[in-house]
Amino acid sequence: MNAEEMDARDDLRGFRDRFHVPADVIYLCGHSLGLQPKGVRGYVEQELEDWEKLGVDGHFHARNPWMPYHRLLSAKMARVVGAMPDEVVVMNSLTVNLHLMMVSFYRPTAKRAKILIEKGAFPSDQYAVKSQLRYHGFDVRPSLLEVAGGDIVDAIEQEGETIALVLPSGVNYSSGEYYDLECITRAAHGKGCLVGFDLAHAAGNVPLKLHEWGPDFAVWCTYKYLNSGPGSAGGCFVHERHAREWQLPRFAGWWGHDEESRFRMGPEFRPMAGAEGWQLSNPSILSLAAVRASLDSFDDAGMERLRAKSEELTGYLERLLNGRFEIITPANPARRGAQLSIRIPGGDRSICNRLAADGVICDWREPDVLRVAPVPLYNSFHDVFQFVQRFCAMLEVGSLRSVSLP
Repeated sequence: MNAEEMDARDDLRGFRDRFHVPADVIYLCGHSLGLQPKGVRGYVEQELEDWEKLGVDGHFHARNPWMPYHRLLSAKMARVVGAMPDEVVVMNSLTVNLHLMMVSFYRPTAKRAKILIEKGAFPSDQYAVKSQLRYHGFDVRPSLLEVAGGDIVDAIEQEGETIALVLPSGVNYSSGEYYDLECITRAAHGKGCLVGFDLAHAAGNVPLKLHEWGPDFAVWCTYKYLNSGPGSAGGCFVHERHAREWQLPRFAGWWGHDEESRFRMGPEFRPMAGAEGWQLSNPSILSLAAVRASLDSFDDAGMERLRAKSEELTGYLERLLNGRFEIITPANPARRGAQLSIRIPGGDRSICNRLAADGVICDWREPDVLRVAPVPLYNSFHDVFQFVQRFCAMLEVGSLRSVSLP
């Protein structure tokens, strides 16, 4: 079965038509910025029209009133990450949300002050965590544990009594490794640690069951696999067991204040229950409209079907590349998402630039990794085949023959 035949049997192939796919381009960069859903324009224009006609009254009288607008997203986003609707809120941006969550869930003591992250975590996570350690008066070197993904559970078992917060990514941005988040959560809680996840490369990409697994919090962006536009609003999960823990320290803002009394403008902060209580300011409605449009497709496709196609796409890509290049992403489909990272010793960013000149969009991570992400909502098996054909021709690596899935 060749790529065209595999595309013909793909029951998700129609979702590609829901996206603006750049002409004459093979787009394999959804791990960095997802393509624009066609539904975004209508949703955003509706809010622009209501703003034009209603002004401030749009907060309560728009077709979708702006004050509770974020709730239009909660149930659908919750289904993407395996949560209860009141455990999820779309707000701020990823690193802002990460800092807000560490205010509440990084509570160091003299004996338990360390933060554990995976080795090679995304730089913004490293910056945020180091700044929190310094803010609390701790030296970074002894207080930050950076552990290879496969060693996280062992590190928790060995040093858990000194760890305050376990904070790995869901999927490592460089290698594409999908960590066993359920196992990490169980091990960390067993040692008395709090647990949070950066799901930037996991939300909308891999199956998540946040409510069931029970981390204390998670944060993610929406512009990668969730296709909500550059700099779009981020997502935040707070487990329901913390929904009414009013004593938790938090940075407060009026959008997290009790909705019934918010507009009385009282001086005392009364947080709403659930994740909503961590909101600060009223959100950008135009950004939320874009998130809403993207979530429509996830709700229609379902994460189970998207995951099944993702495994087929990366499996096909792996077979085409087999023996030609070193793939640093785990070979086990259960331990990776919609990304393969290819190590090219001696290579540099010019490889990515040459691919772009040949109509292939992926990206480069220093020092020698090409990241390729066939996204199941809008990429095809033909996309994968064409990428490998052009990639091998560019590097003059063997001839390419069609490879079928079993």
